[in-house]
Amino acid sequence: MAQVLHDVIRVEREGAIVTLTIDHPPANAVNGDVVNGLAEGLASAEADETCRALVITGGGPKFFSAGADITGFAGGADAIGKATDLTLLFEASRLPVIAAVNGIAFGGGCELTLACDVRLAARTARFGQPEIKLGIIPGWGGTQRLPRLIGTARATELLLTGDPIDAERALAIGLVAEVVDPGELPAAARRWAELLASRAPLAVAATKRAMRAGAQLPIADALKEERNEFVALFSTEDAQEGIAAFLQKRPPEWKGR
Repeated sequence: MAQVLHDVIRVEREGAIVTLTIDHPPANAVNGDVVNGLAEGLASAEADETCRALVITGGGPKFFSAGADITGFAGGADAIGKATDLTLLFEASRLPVIAAVNGIAFGGGCELTLACDVRLAARTARFGQPEIKLGIIPGWGGTQRLPRLIGTARATELLLTGDPIDAERALAIGLVAEVVDPGELPAAARRWAELLASRAPLAVAATKRAMRAGAQLPIADALKEERNEFVALFSTEDAQEGIAAFLQKRPPEWKGR
């Protein structure tokens, strides 16, 4: 039976994988309850050492999330800052975070997907940052993450026109990793989650840290970050297990230590 957080986030667990579903009809708009529910769901999954991957998706066939519910952010900058903090939590998580985009992901909904490690899309999905059409700009990382993910030229097009793109275009420009038929999205998310959950958890977390730190640094300093993570991993039981399993031609058994 699914747990429900703040009446808007459905939490389901299957094996080592936790799925958080935004269930806030009619359009899964992001308000304070959605932000708090996602943050609590993430924290709970991270605290469970047996959890190895996290999937985030939207409830219903039409919307991942249509964007921020402006009326739900009466707290102004402080409330908006909590949503920004949530995106940073996704990036900093030890878990691989997969966005299974089942429908429209506009504005803040799109920005939530940008903070995930892998994005999958149903063919009916659409992505967009339409804020400029309202006389504002993205506030949860759209102007920063989108250029880093797909390059400045393509990000500029999306950010300055505010026009949406479909799933196939998102795939072509590298915004998503895979596009599937709508009915196949849950299985695709499960397949990706199981694949990433099968990898060494300490190495997954170290890879995420190295990429995140290096993105802000000159290449020489970024390589030092990578080297530090590399050296630290060699002292772990998992690294010894991985090497032994490779030499013995058997699947590794990761312990997370």
